[in-house]
Amino acid sequence: MRRPNVLITGTPGVGKTTLGKELASRAGLSYINVGDLAKEGELYEGFDEEYDCPILDEDRVIDELEDRMSEGGVIVDYHGCDFFPERWFHIVFVLRTENSCLYDRLESRGYTGKKLQDNIQCEIFQTLYEEAVLSYKKEIVHQLPSNTPEDLERNLDQIMQWIEQWMKDNN
Repeated sequence: MRRPNVLITGTPGVGKTTLGKELASRAGLSYINVGDLAKEGELYEGFDEEYDCPILDEDRVIDELEDRMSEGGVIVDYHGCDFFPERWFHIVFVLRTENSCLYDRLESRGYTGKKLQDNIQCEIFQTLYEEAVLSYKKEIVHQLPSNTPEDLERNLDQIMQWIEQWMKDNN
């Protein structure tokens, strides 16, 4: 039985992890948070002092995920997407959050100063949506609002319908 690979991307704080975990549970797909994967495998190539975070070793992440992605049925959650091979994903969802809501979420995570401002700017300028559209076929990239619990429920329903249809069409 073939199962699709789904990428959930967007600025930190938009709700990727909440959506990804619940979607994996409902759809019976595996869930991979790239940040956690990198932490567990120490897949880093240094530390960014300015943003106070490790620098991802993208090549090692790809090597680590290659076999699982070729099997299918994986939901990948990460704020960047331009380094993943295009062939990995059947659909890409970019979550979008209103700035005031995003600001509160990031602030509650302890984001301050430049890190906080740059992430808000990233959302304002649709940076990750643009990155997704440039990295994948435009027709597989979809933006979803992610502000309220109702948005979450609607997004889950919509993506579940897409997964069910994909599985009918591809098996």
